Amino acid sequence: MTIIQSRSHPATPEAQEEDVALTCSATHSTNPVIETCLYAFKATGLVSLNETGIKDAARYIYDRLCAEDYTPRTWRTHSLHLLPPEPYAPDDPLTKGCLDWIFVVSSLNFSFWSEREGTPERYGVEWRTGWGSDERMVHTGYWSLVAALDRALEEGLPITDPKFYSSEECCPDSLLDHVFRPAPQSKEPIPLLRERIAILREVGRILCTHFEGSFQGFLAQFLCRYDGRGTAFQLVEMIIEYFPPFRDQMWYEGRQVFLWKRAQILVAETWAAFTPSSPRTSHPFFPHGAAIEVLTMFADYRVPQILHHLQVLTYPPALMKTLQSHAALASGSREEISIRSAGIVAVDRLRQYILQLQREDHDGDRHFNVSSVIIDFYLWDLAKWLEGKKRRVEAHRTRSIWY
Repeated sequence: MTIIQSRSHPATPEAQEEDVALTCSATHSTNPVIETCLYAFKATGLVSLNETGIKDAARYIYDRLCAEDYTPRTWRTHSLHLLPPEPYAPDDPLTKGCLDWIFVVSSLNFSFWSEREGTPERYGVEWRTGWGSDERMVHTGYWSLVAALDRALEEGLPITDPKFYSSEECCPDSLLDHVFRPAPQSKEPIPLLRERIAILREVGRILCTHFEGSFQGFLAQFLCRYDGRGTAFQLVEMIIEYFPPFRDQMWYEGRQVFLWKRAQILVAETWAAFTPSSPRTSHPFFPHGAAIEVLTMFADYRVPQILHHLQVLTYPPALMKTLQSHAALASGSREEISIRSAGIVAVDRLRQYILQLQREDHDGDRHFNVSSVIIDFYLWDLAKWLEGKKRRVEAHRTRSIWY
């Protein structure tokens, strides 16, 4: 795989301000994530956008998405993912099981960077290379979480059932310690284990109290609330409304900034996992359309890492020195907010340029629904590919439950 390189300097501050103003398009008028991150991006004034880098990356990503036939259904190709039955079968226990699995993964999808990065001593989970495989390996990073949950399910523990993990009697802390046990060579535990356990207890009790003990029950109420016409962003809002551990937001200079990484990724994973194979079949949870383009990228440390590598984002020398020293950035700090908000703005710019490329492209086979979600999915996979190739790419380090 060839990784593009851009050698131009960032646009001037005046040009950037004019360009960034274009980002707040009409389709995002109801999503406070893009609007408040535009504010934070400009107010922090640290990370900048490289206009040439954005255009080069947009062309590269567009070509790769087309060449690799990268669609929402690419989600189903990841070997550790628990897949729902096809066609959609609401009464099939596998449907409920998949939805509960997605909910738990999204609830705990945060903080996988390691002080022992690149060594066998970092936290990892030994399990199969995927469902149905006899080969085994040590999974690290985000995949360590997925592997730990899959391993527990294989061992007969109903670890994704809210009735189970919300109960300290049925599922004591000691059992959760066992579920997330590291591989023998690992010298560190999964980060923030106590915080993960507390989140499991809280979200599990909410599901059991209000939604018949399942994420499927939550989605049933979502469908009822909006008479089957709810959008992806309305589902995000409902998640934020009911589940405090998903409220990834903060104040910066007197104004609230919404990032909502895990709430948006929970919706995106649900959308992708249940996307029908035929465009003539409606989505079970968004039968009138998800309007997925209203969602933003999922502001973590992995996607800004690859955006900087592709020279879409430019970091000032002082920030680069901090990242290269592996010093931690405090959650809610100017530096952290700048990186995360810049990532959201940048991916939305990439989306707009790819849409422009589509309009100029007369090949009908290269026309597909472009969203920040699909771009994020692709960039995250690209970052993991680079990691597997031992390509050093600096990422910021913030120990947080939000991402």
